[in-house]
Amino acid sequence: MKVQIIGGSGTGKSTLAKYISEKENIKWIDTDNYLWKDDSFLENNPIEKRIEMYQRDMFSNDSYIASGSVFMWCPEGFSNRDLLVFLSLDEEARMKRLRNREIERNSEMWLDVNGEYTNDFLEWCKTYWSEKDKKMAGTYGEQSYQMTISKSPVLKLNGSQPLDELYAEIRRAVSKENG
Repeated sequence: MKVQIIGGSGTGKSTLAKYISEKENIKWIDTDNYLWKDDSFLENNPIEKRIEMYQRDMFSNDSYIASGSVFMWCPEGFSNRDLLVFLSLDEEARMKRLRNREIERNSEMWLDVNGEYTNDFLEWCKTYWSEKDKKMAGTYGEQSYQMTISKSPVLKLNGSQPLDELYAEIRRAVSKENG
């Protein structure tokens, strides 16, 4: 099984990938680990380091479940996958998840015009659906382009479904593909 899950921040990509990794006993590749130097999410790894980490994972794992994308710095990344999963979530629920996560991380926050806590990351997340430029990493514009050019089948799922149901749909799609 070689599956990549993409979607907006807060849709549940990491949670689902971790769940599948444990069920299948396969490598979970969290692409945030390629991008960021540490859990502060303040400093990026250089592209050379990201590529080195990615290649090590590809060479050492026959199966994987990847959460996130490497497309903007490694367009050929995960081209050996069996399935590309696009995970979406109701925008209000997604933003609530993200806001709560930012509060838990003790991120610097302020109140927006609606009296909701926000920060630069959350403000960027609000542009997920409206950004149409396929060169803007982490946006629907970019991910829509990835789905359009994908050589593997694309499965679109709603992140509000229970993990076991999402997993079952992914298993069915991979089985059908490898059939």
